[in-house]
Amino acid sequence: MSDLTDRLTQALPDGAVVVDPDVTAAYRHDMAGFCAAGQPAVVVFPETVEQVQHVLRTATELRVPVVPQGARTGLSGAANAVDGCIVLSLVKLNRILEIDPVNRIAVVEPGVVNAELSRAVEELGLSYPPDPSSWESCTIGGNIGTGAGGLCCVKYGVTSEYVLGLDVVLADGRLVSTGRRTAKGVAGYDLTRLFVGSEGTLGVVVRAVLALRPAPAPQLALAAEFPSAQTAGAAVCEVMARGLTPSLMELMDAVSVRAVNELGRMGLPESTQALLLVAFDGPDRVAELARVARLCREAGATEVVPAEDQAESDLLLAARRMALPALDRLGTTMIDDVAVPRSRLAEMLDGVAVIAERHGLTIGVVSHAGDGNTHPIVIFDASDEEQAARAKRSFDEIMALGLELGGTITGEHGVGLLKRDWLARELGPVALDLQRQLKAVFDPLGILNPGKMI
Repeated sequence: MSDLTDRLTQALPDGAVVVDPDVTAAYRHDMAGFCAAGQPAVVVFPETVEQVQHVLRTATELRVPVVPQGARTGLSGAANAVDGCIVLSLVKLNRILEIDPVNRIAVVEPGVVNAELSRAVEELGLSYPPDPSSWESCTIGGNIGTGAGGLCCVKYGVTSEYVLGLDVVLADGRLVSTGRRTAKGVAGYDLTRLFVGSEGTLGVVVRAVLALRPAPAPQLALAAEFPSAQTAGAAVCEVMARGLTPSLMELMDAVSVRAVNELGRMGLPESTQALLLVAFDGPDRVAELARVARLCREAGATEVVPAEDQAESDLLLAARRMALPALDRLGTTMIDDVAVPRSRLAEMLDGVAVIAERHGLTIGVVSHAGDGNTHPIVIFDASDEEQAARAKRSFDEIMALGLELGGTITGEHGVGLLKRDWLARELGPVALDLQRQLKAVFDPLGILNPGKMI
């Protein structure tokens, strides 16, 4: 331990190496439940790329595991410490290095908070579209590590589609640059995409070149109430089949609607079994919203409430933003993340309801309906061991249901510890073996975020 701290402090500033167990304990885990977390030997806070390289060289020489961390807002246990590790916190590498409006790129360090980048580029009439729900606190490095998504993925896509290039410190301390600054480029294997979503198991991202887009117009939204998941799912399918491209399309089940009513007094009818929120930000948003309103009514909506302006749109969308806090009030929450084909969305919601009834639990579902990404939220009493066991079984059954419907175990939260066993089931033995071989190429000693993903 003393050798490790002595070696680390040689090239790190005062206060950058923390060994106080009362402090290091705060960096043991992210926001996921049911995930083991070890006790780190040390937490380090580098401020430069060179300092990150020093940490990795030291870790390689001493054979010490390294767990990279951002803001620890993740929901898969990917940032959880292992016993005796170096927790490498990147929150102090937090500079926006460049914003180039001509080439529509930003160059940032990993500790930059998503919302701070969004506000900085907005001043130049640009946008950085990936918008995780935790965008006010999550970091770009964390978003890259997990391949994060957000509410507007239906139109704008996920993080991987905006990462053009990366600077990455490898396990032995070498620095590699991948990708490009140009609008297009196909030179060599796409190592950039390989690092995105790798959860710090292949290298430590220290700089990113991100694509920007012109800032969209304000969103105009509507809320449609449905008597069943089936009718709401039919509306989603019709919207997409007609070639419409909403900027947001979110679906809340009856449990979520009731929880929001209780917290925010939204006045939604208790008979509502599914609430669909749809928004457009294009030049024809008024006409497009009118088309969606008609499609919702034809699919069986009992009520459709279109907004007249942005203020009313914000009020309608507040219900979706309120869903997670509202469900959190009901007990301990275990947030799932399963994506299915849009055409199977209703089956997923109905299947989760059956699972909830079978285990005697409350499970609310909020969905990025436009891309089929569902978030079943299992609510239970963590102090009740038997109930916690039922919650874990329901989680596994939800995973299995998603795969049965042709989906994937994670659309945006990542694998981490929480879904490691399920990843093996989804990939199959051949693909899993290839992934392990890739891991060995980049990290032959296995010191980078060990035990995560594969």
